[in-house]
Amino acid sequence: MLAQKHINNNVIPQSIIPYDHKIAPYLIRNVLFQHIPKATKHIYVMGIGSNQINGDSLGPFVGTLLQHKFPRHLTVLGNLQSPLDSSNLVSEFTKICLPQNSFVIAIDSVLGSKNIVHSIVIKDGPLLPGAGLGKQLPAIGDCSIMGVVLEKDFQDQSTLFHTNLHLIYTMTTNIAKGISLAVRQFFQYPPNYPIFL
Repeated sequence: MLAQKHINNNVIPQSIIPYDHKIAPYLIRNVLFQHIPKATKHIYVMGIGSNQINGDSLGPFVGTLLQHKFPRHLTVLGNLQSPLDSSNLVSEFTKICLPQNSFVIAIDSVLGSKNIVHSIVIKDGPLLPGAGLGKQLPAIGDCSIMGVVLEKDFQDQSTLFHTNLHLIYTMTTNIAKGISLAVRQFFQYPPNYPIFL
């Protein structure tokens, strides 16, 4: 479910990381670590998107990789088996009663300007799911991680179905590793605690 209609670099401070950077997971960890408030007791990951469209599967794919990690400190909503998409996002989101000192990371695919296509963008504050496709859904997240999969001016929405799966897979694994590294460090797990099952 493509998030913001486009990303404007002049409006909201954000970090832009090439999707295939050698140390992308560590860069993601460092940025997230700066955003997570010190009083945080639990982190929620909202993997937003579809399991039927390549270009929109980023959020659920990340959710699948993280769903069984750090069960005491990390809850995942939205994965490839049970995605959070435009048909159920509002109903599922309104069911959630977030405890005090929770921190929500929202993940989605987005459209962006040519110079940041195929980048991972992290910003403080929520994202707007579905806005890239003209849908009006509630803003979600204390922090947003967005995979810029296409240019904002593309005309053919069917392009989403044919988005390069290597791009999605690489973005997904780097984001999931980065979140795992951030959670492991923030909650002081042993340094050898595995970041993937």
